[in-house]
Amino acid sequence: MEINEQVEKILAYGDCCDHCLGRFFGKRSHGLTNDERGRALRIARALAANQPYERFSGTCWVCGNFFESVAEWAGKVATALEGHEYKTFLVGCRVPPLIAENEEMVWSDLSLGEPEPFKSEVNREVGKAVSAITGKVVDFKKPDIIALLDPASGIVDIQVNALFFYGRYQKFERGIPQTHWNCRTCGGAGCEKCNYTGKQYADSVEELIGRPVIGLFDAEDAVLHGAGREDIDARCVGTGRPFILEIVAPKSRSVDLAAVETEINRTAEGRVSVALSRWSDRSEVETLKSSKAHKKYRILVEVEGQIPAETLVNALNALKGVTIQQRTPERVAHRRADKVRERKVLDIEYVGEQDGKFILEVLGEAGLYIKELVSGDQGRTTPSLAEILQRPAHVTSLDVVQVEGPQEGD
Repeated sequence: MEINEQVEKILAYGDCCDHCLGRFFGKRSHGLTNDERGRALRIARALAANQPYERFSGTCWVCGNFFESVAEWAGKVATALEGHEYKTFLVGCRVPPLIAENEEMVWSDLSLGEPEPFKSEVNREVGKAVSAITGKVVDFKKPDIIALLDPASGIVDIQVNALFFYGRYQKFERGIPQTHWNCRTCGGAGCEKCNYTGKQYADSVEELIGRPVIGLFDAEDAVLHGAGREDIDARCVGTGRPFILEIVAPKSRSVDLAAVETEINRTAEGRVSVALSRWSDRSEVETLKSSKAHKKYRILVEVEGQIPAETLVNALNALKGVTIQQRTPERVAHRRADKVRERKVLDIEYVGEQDGKFILEVLGEAGLYIKELVSGDQGRTTPSLAEILQRPAHVTSLDVVQVEGPQEGD
């Protein structure tokens, strides 16, 4: 079918603006806007029929003359972006169902092979107009901020893309969970039991790091993504634990990372400290959370009765390099699937004594439950130190001293 014949068939549905007429052939030729393409098609039609050329002047049955309001929409977007720091942006559009139905009907009926969707032209044309107003750059892959147009309501919604930074944290105080926990009684609503805070614990590593960050970036929230987690009663010292902090909807984006580190360490002094390495992104969060990093622990173990260090060392040698069968521990059974996991003890060493207890260092595969490796958890973990010694044993304190990051090992 010749182009003029296709144009006749398109216009038979009703008159449409040059933008929409051109967009039905949007992937033909280069260096033209759809508006120019549509005008050229209308002129070619008039020439072929030897009829007077008439500019479009009615109401477009496809888009309702949306493109007459591009400048107005660009002004709305520029206003909505005020107060946000950004270098790059992207315009998006919620296409009204009627417009989508109108153009898709023509595509299907006439088997058009080279149209451009309404959404693409809106995003491009409004984006160019916003760039002219603000001086900012359109970025299709990783924009700092997205302006979402809703032609049906006339509203512009702003979506600020998160910032991410990578670092390691140390936790010096026992009794602090890694992330915020809602109160178990009220689910975060606030009740007498939680003193109407909605929190199970007064603080978390996430909040101690996140609170100053929220202030520095004028953000809505901060979410901590850790390479595994330590028990609430465990410290995390030594090399610290790798983490990525997600800064949600920041209005400021150019804060110096060294200043961020200084402020976190000042406000959380004695409880948590961080060493920040670099900026990160969302894709690295998945890598971090899925990594199976080996972890090294220093634990203080109490064994019932008196045993010589030599007996303990022999028992530890029996565990070294062994694959342990661990059924989900009783202490976490309420929030973990009840199954048996196999984890290997890569190394376990006796390093001394303190107050009648033994100091051990354990290097284990990710997911190895250290407390249960010692106690046996009433037979749910086997073999265990208690099983080999044939007497009760339990961990009285635990410190994480080394966690590999995903870029540092398997």
